[in-house]
Amino acid sequence: MTPADLLDEVTVVVVTHHSAHCLEALDALLAQCPHVVISDNASGDGTPGQARQRWPHATVLVHGRNLGFGAANNRALAETRTPLALLLNPDCEITPDGLRALVQAANDMPDAAIVAPQLEGAPGRPDVNYRWPSTAWSSRGPGAEGPACVGFVVGAAMLFRLARFEGVGFFDEGFFLYYEDDDLCLRLFQQGRPIVVWPAVAAVHRARGSVKGKTPWKSEYLRGYHHAQSKLIYTAKHRSPGQARRQRWSVLLGTTLALPLRAIAWSPRLLARMAGRWMGLVQWRPRD
Repeated sequence: MTPADLLDEVTVVVVTHHSAHCLEALDALLAQCPHVVISDNASGDGTPGQARQRWPHATVLVHGRNLGFGAANNRALAETRTPLALLLNPDCEITPDGLRALVQAANDMPDAAIVAPQLEGAPGRPDVNYRWPSTAWSSRGPGAEGPACVGFVVGAAMLFRLARFEGVGFFDEGFFLYYEDDDLCLRLFQQGRPIVVWPAVAAVHRARGSVKGKTPWKSEYLRGYHHAQSKLIYTAKHRSPGQARRQRWSVLLGTTLALPLRAIAWSPRLLARMAGRWMGLVQWRPRD
């Protein structure tokens, strides 16, 4: 099979939200991929129009409101007709040859539900984007030097074999932002669907670089809010509602005590995120 044929097997899915500043860096990959879906969560910076202009072959889904990360990915996956789908954050870059290598790896391991590249914070600087499920045991030891079966990979870059998700489903849309990848990987792990990290392929992840709106403090507030909410949703779902309640009160106490200190130290970005965390903890309620 030729390298070009390998790209025919995969749809690249990118969820965007005020992400126009990321499109240029994505062009090197998406211009060469015949199957692309941009799933836009109510961007106010012209992202959908710019995406259509750059990639006329792409399907651009425009949602009237911010559906959240998992829900927007689910809408894109519903439009996917290839056997594989690469879910890629807009602040994450992988080369066409890197994607070809990842597709070849997936074809060599047809039982694997997910094959993920090695994330790098900058070229040549690996991040730890994989581990065992936190509900099972704590991971430790050196990073993988070769292909490794794991229990979790970060959702910034994941290659899905769609047939292996039958009976498991995709993202739980109860998670608006954060922990949706933890939840999905744990469900796959529990069903014995392999998740493989492939260190020979790297993807540069410029973390927290996907959103650049006119109100950065509001973005930080929402990050804190949704991280707190999703953490408790995950604990209640996979451990117990009682443990989530105890976790809530413990983190709420610590955040309440730390807020005045953060105000004194005066970091608007961190203060906004902490305030969002506090509100997320206060407003959380267990799901029925």
